[in-house]
Formats: sequence, structure tokens, C-alpha cells
Amino acid sequence: MMTWREGRVRELLPGWDGVVVVSVDLDGDATVRALAYLELVGAPVIGDRVLLNITALERGLGTGGYALVVAIPDRPGAWPGTTHPAPGHLVKARYTPLQPMVLGVDDPEGEHHGTLAEADDLDGLPVLATDLHSALPAVLAGVRERAPRARVAYVMTDGGALPLAWSRTVAGLRDAGWLAANITAGQAYGGDLEAVTVHTALLAARHVVGADLAVVVQGPGNLGTDTRWGFSGVAAGEALNAAGVLGGRPVAGLRVSQADARERHRGLSHHSATAFGRVLAHAADVPVPATTDRLTDPLASCLRRVREEARALADDAPHLTVVDVDTCGLLDALRDVPVTLSTMGRGLEEDPASFLVAAVAGRHAATLVGDLG
Repeated sequence: MMTWREGRVRELLPGWDGVVVVSVDLDGDATVRALAYLELVGAPVIGDRVLLNITALERGLGTGGYALVVAIPDRPGAWPGTTHPAPGHLVKARYTPLQPMVLGVDDPEGEHHGTLAEADDLDGLPVLATDLHSALPAVLAGVRERAPRARVAYVMTDGGALPLAWSRTVAGLRDAGWLAANITAGQAYGGDLEAVTVHTALLAARHVVGADLAVVVQGPGNLGTDTRWGFSGVAAGEALNAAGVLGGRPVAGLRVSQADARERHRGLSHHSATAFGRVLAHAADVPVPATTDRLTDPLASCLRRVREEARALADDAPHLTVVDVDTCGLLDALRDVPVTLSTMGRGLEEDPASFLVAAVAGRHAATLVGDLG
């Protein structure tokens, strides 16, 4: 079900790369913030009549408080693609009203088709996968602390947001030069490169981008149903299966928390136990914090619990190898990230374990790259 509304643009608000944010007066005198994706609907201006999808906003879901602009019906000049249609025939968000057509990285029309036509091996490329989009900057902080010149490709899967432009985190990391390329896989779209599958995305990271490391995480807005299998983060295990099949070096980034109100996510999240203990079928490293001597409770206690739970998980899942990783310097590295750290509404001070374990995974993955200084 979709809840539609019509309104008039009152004000232009600060946006970010690929996104225009506007204040819209609805019929009935209510005013909402609305988000418009430039490549899908064009750029609204003050006075435009706009059609909005307010379904998630009305339900109070995690959309950041935005309605979504579906169309600017009265100003065809604003519509994208009316004069110079872009090349490519790969359709994403397929059979939805706003399906985009993009040029796939391995599309026969594209310049990289010859490179990827027979590509079948990652040549040992380290591939780190984790559950939540909020872990991405923390992972990269860990990578850069050990290998600051590493070329990192971010592969966004389609378990959460489909448009890459939704992620202000990615926009900030790109502006800071922390990412060599963004690749959108499956139904996700808007990356520097578009891929049909995670397999294609990883091969593109290795053979087109020349990445030293790939990080695979779903877009913002993960979905869960409070069941063992009904969560979009299960794709983290599937991504590492793809890495294993293609000759990469899988690294499992654990989801943990010291502050989540839900017991199933305290310490080692049950989502990581399922994704990496049950879904993942290939050998993978599981980085955990090695020491807590310099840390205080409740962080130190949480990390000790995570180590114990990770080892118990590996006892039942022999494809997993627990790797102890020093945490020295990582909290300082996390304080210097160029974007806001936030997971489920909690920042670094409220839930340091969540970000520290992500940074530990990044630090370990960087050691697999080699000495890049």
C-alpha cells in the first residue's frame, strides 16, 4: 500500500549529493520535509506542485522524517532523461513506478564488458561483509589506521535503501576520499558502477576499480522481524559466500552492542550468529578485540563477552576462524571519522562496542592487503 499526498514546495532545504530536500505544504495546512532524487524525478523549486509518497513517514518508520517526491507533474523541463537518454539496459527497482535504467558495469554497451566477460577470480581480494550500514565508517577507520593508502571499494547490497544517494554517510566518505568507488549490486542503484549481483560487483571491484579491499554492506534501513531468519542482514553471509566462491579472502564483521535495549543484540547479535554461523558456508576470518586492559566497563565487559561468544560460535561452525586483533588506537581513529557515527540512534559515546568491533574488523582486513603504509 502506498499513501499519496499532493503539495506545494515552500522552501529549499540543505540536501546532499544527488538529493534535493524541500519543505512542502500539504493540502490541509500540514508541512513536511520531502526528499527528491535528482536522477529519478529532477530538482523541485519553490512553487512547484509535487506528488509525494508519505507511507513510511505516516507510519513513523526510519526514513529520517522525510516524505518522498514521486513526481513534479507540472514542469516537464525538470524531468530527467527527456533530452539525452543515458546508455544501458539494466533495470533496477524493477517493475516499480520509479524503476531506473542504468549502464551495468558488465553491460555489452559499456567499456568494461570485455574485462568482465571472462572474469572469474578475485585473486585473494579481502572482502569484509557486515550487517548494518552504520558500521561502514567504523570499518573504514580501522582499515585506514593500518593501511591509509588502501583502495577500498564499497559494495552496497539491496537489503536496505535501494538508492545509494539516500546515504549521507557514503556522500561524506566519498567527499573525504575514503572510498575509491561505490558499486551498487542487485536492485540497489546509483553507484559509480552498477552490478547485477554481488559476484559481479566484487569482480568489478577487483578488475575494474583495482581495489585492494572490498567492503560489502546493505544500504541504510535494514529490515528485521524479530525472527531468526527474517532480517535483511542475512545477506552478509551470502556476500562472503560469493567472495569464497570467487577466490577472495572473506572477513566476517560482527554486529555487536553494549547498549541495545534488546537482549538478542547485546554482545554478539543473533543476526551475526545466523549470517556467519549458518548462512556462510566458506572459510572466513572473524576478527574480535584481543585486549581490554586499557578499557573500562561497560565496554571492557562487553568485548570480553563478544570474544567468548565468537569462540563459541566458531566451535559450532568450523569454517570460522576467530582472529584476535589489538584495539590500541582505534577509539582515537573512530573519533576522527569525517561523518557522524550513529547506529540505531546511538553514537560512539553511547555504544562504543558497536563501532570498535567494526573497526577491529577493518584493521584485520587491512592486514590482508599487505603493507601499504
